[in-house]
Amino acid sequence: MKSVCVLHLLRNKMVRSFGNVREEEISLMMEKIRKSSSLPVNLSEILASLTNDVVSRVALGKKYGGETDFKELLERFIRLLGVFSVGTYVPLLAWIDWIRGLDAEVEKTKNEFDEFLERVVQDHVDGYGDRNDFVDILLAIQRNKSVGFEIDRLSIKAIILDAFVGGTDTTSALMEWEMTELLRHPKFLKRLQEEVRTVCKGRSIVLEDDIQAMGYLRAVIKETLRLHPPVPLMVPHESTEDVKLGDYHVPAGTQVMINVWAIGREVATWGPDADEFKPERHLDTPADFRGQDFELIPFGAGRRMCPGISFAVVLNELVLANLMHGFDWRFPVKSTEDQTGVAESTGLAIHRMFPLYAIASSPT
Repeated sequence: MKSVCVLHLLRNKMVRSFGNVREEEISLMMEKIRKSSSLPVNLSEILASLTNDVVSRVALGKKYGGETDFKELLERFIRLLGVFSVGTYVPLLAWIDWIRGLDAEVEKTKNEFDEFLERVVQDHVDGYGDRNDFVDILLAIQRNKSVGFEIDRLSIKAIILDAFVGGTDTTSALMEWEMTELLRHPKFLKRLQEEVRTVCKGRSIVLEDDIQAMGYLRAVIKETLRLHPPVPLMVPHESTEDVKLGDYHVPAGTQVMINVWAIGREVATWGPDADEFKPERHLDTPADFRGQDFELIPFGAGRRMCPGISFAVVLNELVLANLMHGFDWRFPVKSTEDQTGVAESTGLAIHRMFPLYAIASSPT
């Protein structure tokens, strides 16, 4: 199933083929910001809508982000993924989850999401649209049995859910933190704007081919991933064999949580200013976040690393570059600590605790 996802949605060739979708949705986002007329815009909401729309079009064939009920359902689902379930770790105390309403909320969310995904799949079975999107590909694989095993309806809905949720919330969270840190550090924002505008001088938009010449842009993204990994404890792993790690014996079958947040702030690796946002630290180092350098592994490493890294990074680079190229940015005049601070939400993916508002104006 993972191979199907990578082959038909996440490999580099497929990611490149979605370029027109990214460019169209970014243009719509830029126009929405432009119409704000120098009033504060809710960047958290705008960036979440953008990622939802891109992934919806690529994976599902149409945009669903505009449906209020769906947005509320997705937010609830993401929040539940990060809720601590007592019964999972102490089965004898599972009744606590029932008393506090967690079981009922999980069941309600499961049923509503199943109804939504069933509607998406049935639309494609009935011949909705003429795009050969990811759902169409999964249905063709099911009909032709081309992967050597049966793929039932439930599996199709599950893989759609994985692709959609994995590609939306974490990506928008990273963009949100990038803009937060740049607004908090105007000198870094100015340097990034100068780089982007120099590369794209005389043009109104940034194209994907332009990104290769933007070294400081990549440094900003790396630094944001270091300080604000979207999934700070990654997803749970399980040891497949007994391991001796330092002075600890880790038996096979142990659930392992990787604290990427702590790795990114390790003073021994990053220096005494490890808690400071400083993109320059990445300009003279070959360390990257693609799973080979263990001081920076926001997407994981090895066979179980995130397969959607290329999909997420390409969209992230293009959005950030266009935001820097198209507007000058600042916090609203009467910003509070809620706006300028870095308080974090709870959940599997870590967003700001409070929405990010900023004022966009035409470049000077």
